Amino acid sequence: MKYFKLPDLGEGLMEAEIVEWHVKAGDQVKADQLMLSVETAKAIVEVPSPQDGEIAALFGEAGDTIHVGEPLVEFVGEQEDSGTVVGDLSGHQSSAQEDIFVIGAVARQRDGQKVKATPSVRALAKRLGVDLTSIKPTGADGKVTLEDIEQAARLNESKGQAEPLKGVRKAMAKAMIQSHEQVVPVTLFDDADIHAWSNDQDITMRLTHAIAQACTAEPALNVWFDGEHLSRRMLKQVDLGIAVDTEEGLFVPVLRDIGNRPMDDLRNGLNNLRAAVKSRKIPPKEMLGATITLSNFGTMAGRYASPIVVPPQVAIIGAGCVRDEVVAVDGQPAVHRILPLSLTFDHRAITGGEAARFLHVLIEDLKKSNID
Repeated sequence: MKYFKLPDLGEGLMEAEIVEWHVKAGDQVKADQLMLSVETAKAIVEVPSPQDGEIAALFGEAGDTIHVGEPLVEFVGEQEDSGTVVGDLSGHQSSAQEDIFVIGAVARQRDGQKVKATPSVRALAKRLGVDLTSIKPTGADGKVTLEDIEQAARLNESKGQAEPLKGVRKAMAKAMIQSHEQVVPVTLFDDADIHAWSNDQDITMRLTHAIAQACTAEPALNVWFDGEHLSRRMLKQVDLGIAVDTEEGLFVPVLRDIGNRPMDDLRNGLNNLRAAVKSRKIPPKEMLGATITLSNFGTMAGRYASPIVVPPQVAIIGAGCVRDEVVAVDGQPAVHRILPLSLTFDHRAITGGEAARFLHVLIEDLKKSNID
């Protein structure tokens, strides 16, 4: 092997961002020795060497996005395998100091990726520290003008440099764009009276149990929907994505088979998932395959929301802050604990009646004093 390429990182993960190199050109490495850390949309992944050998060159530096199948490392002294090398890399000595890097089979300059600009404009952009790829051209034929560069420089000086989204936040932004483009969202709001609960009940586990019951009663919400072919896949097992807020962005680990596991097992499973998210060591597979999602934002603030459905899922439940509220009981005022709920569903795949029946079962299960 002359070139080691970014390997398959798991279902649906086609790119990764280089976090840190642990080796450099000229180093001797052993098989399975850690070479670099990369960040996917799901977790930090440590990439080991596939063999013993001497490193001739590294492709990319910290912050670069590398796609699956693109070269990461060149080894010394072996014959090039033309069937596996991406692009024509003969004699190419890439390093962190170079301005050329490889994307697919095309080498592009970082300061001018697919950008139309004259040499003088490029020189001005370099002198003023302006990234040409971040500018919307205003010139003829889509060319960047001197005025575009000067305006961008003034903005950078007055407001600071724009920071490109990376890692989890970048993945979250892409998912939100996908949802906005594909989903037809409708949200129902209601309250669950949880006055009958004892004070020591686990709200998240009660919500998990109620969601499983509601999916059994109204399975139309536990499906994957294909908007391109207008087809849906009915799913027997309920795999609940649970939104976890972190400083790096939003993670949604998946709690598997919530309808057939005891509550103590589910609680232990959720604790393990959250610990893995916090340490950024959660396996990518644990972030894939959710069939429905819970956003328990009420642990922080807020009553109601319109949470975002991420395809191919068709529904997400939001739980707000528990509050004391005066309610009518047998015609008399009483103070009860109320849990506000929001259900957003994709109206392409779910009718209003199906969503309302789902929410009704969810509320009735939450009203019970204990889990059956």
